[in-house]
Amino acid sequence: MDRVTALVERAKQEAGFDHFGAAGWQEGLERLVHSAEREAQHTQMGAAVFDGMVVDLLRQRLEIESWFTRHPEIDDEQIVAPLIGLGLPRTGSTAFSCMLGEDPHVRTLRTWEPIRVCPPPEKASYDTDPRIAIAEASMQLRNERFPRAKQMLPSTATSPTECQLLMGMDFKAQIFQAMHQVRSYVHWLHFEADLKPTYHWLKRVLKLLQWRCPSDLGPHTHWRLKNPSHILWINDLHSAFPDARYWMTHRDPGDVVASVADLYFEYTKPFTESVDKAWLGAINIEYCEQGMKRLIAFRDAGNDNRFFDVKFAEFQHDPWPSIEGLYRWLGEELTEEARTRMAAWRDDTPKDKHGIRTYDPADFGLDREALRARFAFYRTRFGL
Repeated sequence: MDRVTALVERAKQEAGFDHFGAAGWQEGLERLVHSAEREAQHTQMGAAVFDGMVVDLLRQRLEIESWFTRHPEIDDEQIVAPLIGLGLPRTGSTAFSCMLGEDPHVRTLRTWEPIRVCPPPEKASYDTDPRIAIAEASMQLRNERFPRAKQMLPSTATSPTECQLLMGMDFKAQIFQAMHQVRSYVHWLHFEADLKPTYHWLKRVLKLLQWRCPSDLGPHTHWRLKNPSHILWINDLHSAFPDARYWMTHRDPGDVVASVADLYFEYTKPFTESVDKAWLGAINIEYCEQGMKRLIAFRDAGNDNRFFDVKFAEFQHDPWPSIEGLYRWLGEELTEEARTRMAAWRDDTPKDKHGIRTYDPADFGLDREALRARFAFYRTRFGL
């Protein structure tokens, strides 16, 4: 039995179910596992963590499909005009998303939810769900295993999170390259993979999550989502969410790319015999450059009016003009309750709460001025 088959069988046994839903996930899984076997240079712990992650994602996919089988009415749920945050990573999008997530009338994907989607959450127990404590324990383990992570990502068990794990259940997601040196998988993901099935899977999971736990603002659930890596597959995202609106954070790429490479380094080093820092720098140049070119082309093809832009420096200095401007653009009310909660989050989460993070771009083969020149097309387009 090869490794892919063995992982799939483990997941079936754990889930007690054997229907994975729509086809399409198999190619990503096979490419990922084979790439890890050839290229990741895993330590014994790294291999165990990788296999455990794959099995967990497979098991969760099976559990989700089991709920749809028993409750086909879930598929009648409607995902209407979600607001999705994207842009380059390390541009303040986490802080912006966390502030938006403090609005009690909207629906966000919170850290604890994709860790264990099923059973789908219920509105009455949403704030006291026992999975919150499980997520808190998981984050404590993260802080022990990756000591600098909390300096990079101001997240908690209940703060908004990206949809990386949900996309990972279709095995087309950047979460894998952030932790494992899977070179051929990354090339395939960036240049060849079709993510239309992945985004339709994401939409399917959102239906399940809102089924018993909608927002309470109007007749439709108001989703607030965020994932910078969407820029790479913006057309595929559009195929699943044709009525989506977007906010987009902006920062000089000279400051961005090395920061992402350093984040990847923090997550990769416990799991591999040797970290290739130059590769981490190179794939993040590739990701940011290709993604931004595709995103600009999408905007210039008649979609520019669907975007609200936020500049990192302005938001860092004073977030309120950006927050208030977004609500005016959406045509929604920024209530006093939401404003108070947003202000409390910001006061409790200063940028240096867990210390100042330092790194040298040259360690990743990066030069700030060369990056600024390479990304002149982006800096000029958005006035950076």
